Amino acid sequence: MQTIQVRHDVSFKQFHDDIVMEAQPVVLKGIVKDWPAVARACHSSKSLSEYLTPMCNDQPVIVLVANRSEGGRFFYTDDLQGLNFQRASSALPAAIERLLNLRDSPSSPSLSIQAISVRDVCPTFEDENLQVLLGDVAPALWIGNQGSVAPHFDIHNNLACVVGGRRHFSLFPPSQVKNIYPGPALFTPAGVPVSMVDIANPDFEKFPRFRDALQNSQQALLEPGDAIYIPSLWWHAVRSLAPFNMLVNYWWGGMSDSRVSPYESLLHSMMSIKKLDVEIRHAWRVFFDYYVFGTDADTHLPTNVQDLVSTMSLEQTRRLQQMLSNRLLNAKKSLKKEDTE
Repeated sequence: MQTIQVRHDVSFKQFHDDIVMEAQPVVLKGIVKDWPAVARACHSSKSLSEYLTPMCNDQPVIVLVANRSEGGRFFYTDDLQGLNFQRASSALPAAIERLLNLRDSPSSPSLSIQAISVRDVCPTFEDENLQVLLGDVAPALWIGNQGSVAPHFDIHNNLACVVGGRRHFSLFPPSQVKNIYPGPALFTPAGVPVSMVDIANPDFEKFPRFRDALQNSQQALLEPGDAIYIPSLWWHAVRSLAPFNMLVNYWWGGMSDSRVSPYESLLHSMMSIKKLDVEIRHAWRVFFDYYVFGTDADTHLPTNVQDLVSTMSLEQTRRLQQMLSNRLLNAKKSLKKEDTE
């Protein structure tokens, strides 16, 4: 277990040339300490809410609600057939007011408002709270009381800025995917698989390889005004520690110009290849290494050839997307036909 590297006074150029290029997590100490929202949060959570609420409209947001008995862990039910929290709809000002009212209640449920579009719900927040490390990247808002999110990954790079409260981050490199013990790929708490390990109380008899994951993990505790850079595909668990917490994050990168998600490609490959005979799977692994992960699949072709193995034109990309879409629809029709026979 290591402490995540800490950097101070990072410039735009340093961030992109040094930090992002290294693809290692970094804590950016005090990078948003001058935000008005951070100043209000450092005064009190009530002051932060009074600053934020007038910016918000009444567009409904989803609030996750877990009973106190769950210990703030937003996760599955014990049989993995459901989730241990409910989803409710609320205007953001009303949800903030409820959080404030629950601060001193010993039996309060855990509430979490996750990944809300700032531009849709609090459209003037960005104008007053500028991030200086990225271009025009849309921010997302996270608000809640004490709670934890199981280790999961994002396909994008992530810059997460703590506004109010403290947050503890546990990060695991992509190489630890096996030792993380990922859960189901389709039914998930938040869109991507999460670790089945309760990292606050790991069961090493059930998940023995998680010891290796912990040895390769990196940890950090962030205060208001701090930010953390989490590279694409790094597993991360987050604990919110205060009765009122707020974070703003920015996702970018991690996808090519085709706008096809690598994770959706992974799901497609799992569906089409995973159940094949082992010899065929091994052959496909060779093909994937050559065509997907190799760097010299086009060196024997004329430089003017436009193709998947080299560089496609925009029109070729569109035609390929349409072809793949049609074939998925045909596969769906075939399954439906088999189901009715």
